[in-house]
Amino acid sequence: MADYDLADPLEETAEAIATMEVRGAATIAGEAADALATQARETAATEPEEFRATMRAAARRLRETRPTAVSLPNALRYVLQRMEGNDVETLRESVVRAAAEFDRRLERAQEDLGQIGANRLQDGDTIMTHCHSTDALACVEAALEQGKEIEAIVKETRPRKQGHITAERLRELGVPVTLIVDSAARRYLDEVDHVLVGADSIAADGSVINKIGTSGLAVNARERGVPIMTAAQTIKLHPETLTGHTVEIEMRDEAEVIDDETRADVGDIDVENPAFDVTPPRYMDAIVTESGQFPPESIVTLMRELFGEGADEPWAES
Repeated sequence: MADYDLADPLEETAEAIATMEVRGAATIAGEAADALATQARETAATEPEEFRATMRAAARRLRETRPTAVSLPNALRYVLQRMEGNDVETLRESVVRAAAEFDRRLERAQEDLGQIGANRLQDGDTIMTHCHSTDALACVEAALEQGKEIEAIVKETRPRKQGHITAERLRELGVPVTLIVDSAARRYLDEVDHVLVGADSIAADGSVINKIGTSGLAVNARERGVPIMTAAQTIKLHPETLTGHTVEIEMRDEAEVIDDETRADVGDIDVENPAFDVTPPRYMDAIVTESGQFPPESIVTLMRELFGEGADEPWAES
């Protein structure tokens, strides 16, 4: 990186992402795109290839901050794949324009997604949620704005109980909420019209990677005949899975599951705390994005349209 003239604001953005001062998929993606635009404006490169090399170096600097993040490389792909021109000024304008397009898309994404998802919900529906997803809540909020009455059964989602956040947000929207323990989900599915979840990422085959417990809920919902949809912005798509890349499942601290005193009482045991699981596409009815709703198996078309052929790394050194 020392061979390239990287702008101070880009370095500051990279540091903020690395230290998690900047967090959240959409926020990370937007900051990364803006940092590339700033780099394009401020670079001292005078030759086209020098400019391209500097932009690739800037993208690598951002990419290395959060290696497992999905939205970050998607933002970099979106901007760099639209970098084109035979002179520095044209290249600069193309980067700035692509970053602005990405920002506009990102700004409207959740609202547009919510409107699309709301059309799948009917007046009087009871939904079941798992974990906490602002994209999923956007669908409920849009349905309420359409004048529909919605009730919710909220799984508390152990071990961190993110369902409590969802319950609080739904109550703020005026939605009647029933909170249940995760293991009661099957019993309450008979009272549910729709299961609504978010996603950490979505694979090319339509598999949904989301909070641990999503897969079991989806299997139970399918057995009960309850439709289930994933609400997720397109920045959650995982292009690298186009070439067989396996999504890494984060293992979290065992202290979230069992405290030291209880562990000592129980004795010598292994404790595992996976953060996510993978729901096969056959158990998911629809994936709702700001670009429309898709059968899981066809999400690959949208993925290629937005981000190219998956394993492409436009930030790589030539």
